[in-house]
Amino acid sequence: MKKDFGLNQLLLLVCLTLTALSAYTQRPDMEIERNLRRIDIPFEYANGFLVVNVTFNEVFPLRFIFDTGAEHTILSKREITDLLNIDYQRRFPILGADLSTELYAYLAQGVNLQVGGIKALNRSILVLENDYFHFEEYTGVNVQGILGSDFFRRFIVKVNYRQSTISLYDPQYFSPPGRDYITLPIEVNRNKPYLNATINLHPDTSIQVRLLIDTGAGLALLLHTDTHPGLKMPEKVIPSNLGAGLGGFLLGYMGRVHKLEFEPFVFREVTSQFQNLPSGLDSSFINQRNGIIGNEILRRFTLVIDYLQEKAYLEPNRSYKDEFIHDRSGINLVAGGINLNEFIIYGIIPGSPAARAGLIRGDRILSINGIPASFLDLEGANRRFLKHVGKKVCLKVLRGNTRFHVTFKLRDLI
Repeated sequence: MKKDFGLNQLLLLVCLTLTALSAYTQRPDMEIERNLRRIDIPFEYANGFLVVNVTFNEVFPLRFIFDTGAEHTILSKREITDLLNIDYQRRFPILGADLSTELYAYLAQGVNLQVGGIKALNRSILVLENDYFHFEEYTGVNVQGILGSDFFRRFIVKVNYRQSTISLYDPQYFSPPGRDYITLPIEVNRNKPYLNATINLHPDTSIQVRLLIDTGAGLALLLHTDTHPGLKMPEKVIPSNLGAGLGGFLLGYMGRVHKLEFEPFVFREVTSQFQNLPSGLDSSFINQRNGIIGNEILRRFTLVIDYLQEKAYLEPNRSYKDEFIHDRSGINLVAGGINLNEFIIYGIIPGSPAARAGLIRGDRILSINGIPASFLDLEGANRRFLKHVGKKVCLKVLRGNTRFHVTFKLRDLI
């Protein structure tokens, strides 16, 4: 159960302004260990992300986010490819997280990536000109890039959130899972899977929406307002940083959706982010979608994606009925320091318990209820702000050279 997508998560909206990339991208040759029909890849579920170990060009051990919502594999640390003298074939303009700011990436060819028992040879990836993401600061997770669908689209992909395992199956030998799974049709567009669902913003209104199935998003649900006449924000919302993406934050609002349904699965009072898209944006950049369904919902299932047959199989797990909980403090934190356990307040929700206690942007939290920050990671710190309504929180804070304590009680903000 997440604090929110805010500063602790990542929304990947990498939209290429040059569609010629596919012409440069060769389908990689795959070496599969011992010709196995299934490869199991362990992942760490870190602050809402599926983080896998990647060996880069047989030299560098790296950590990438496994992301069904990204079309291409992206390296955020250009110094790695510079050190290896990787050949950059072309410089591409890309759109930033706000879908309007122009940033840049390079097409790097001849890269070898090994993940578990699979080695992808002589592949093309995108390398960011600068580290626009700042993963560590915004998420508290040490990662260097994104493993996109160009790596795994040829396989049947199974994500077992309870066992922290991704399984890649050879489609020739794959049999549909048993009767405990529900089969749902999906659409695969530019190697990304989309699911049709029904949204009830209010009990008496329902809207059909098209949602990207995005394992690279730590949210439950994000809706792009203005992509449908009925997608209006509920009355009770709060300002929110929806995520840290290319070049900065996505600004929007946080609220709740009365009901989300993709039959036969129904979720109620779902925490949801609402994003206003830039005026005049060509909707082809987001593949005509109305929003994103992320790991805060997907983790409630064992998920199988069949890209070739355009089917998804879902089996509910014991997290299926978990309540959707949002931050009850009003604090947005970023992480710093060598071990990412120095926590700085990036933002405060006006009128929230933290705001009424006098906390401001730039304050550094030294301890939470007596637990030193050095004993926590960003996810652990944020979990302290998800406790029950009325829970007392005592913070030791550093502002400039002054140390002081503040105390407040948690309450629902949405």
